[in-house]
Amino acid sequence: MTATDAEGYLVDPADWTEDFARSAAQAEAIELTADHWRVVAFMRAWQEEKQVAPDVRHVMKHLTEATGAGRNRLFELFPYGYVQQACKIAGMKRPRAWSTG
Repeated sequence: MTATDAEGYLVDPADWTEDFARSAAQAEAIELTADHWRVVAFMRAWQEEKQVAPDVRHVMKHLTEATGAGRNRLFELFPYGYVQQACKIAGMKRPRAWSTG
């Protein structure tokens, strides 16, 4: 069993699996598409390299460069917010303070 906090965020991002992502997405009523997986893969790679979750602006830039989509695409994919949904599904720890810069 994967350890999560009371809000459903992973306690240890290293415990993340694709099955965890599917389960977390289902709990958020999100059906994962190729764009969702593109965001998750980018976030996981960033976390692996820098040992911190990427700020939303980096994810938006990546998604725009990868797909040509506008800045709002990330919020179409995760309508209840980057921290609430994208970070949880990608297995990031719950941020204590967050800049949406």
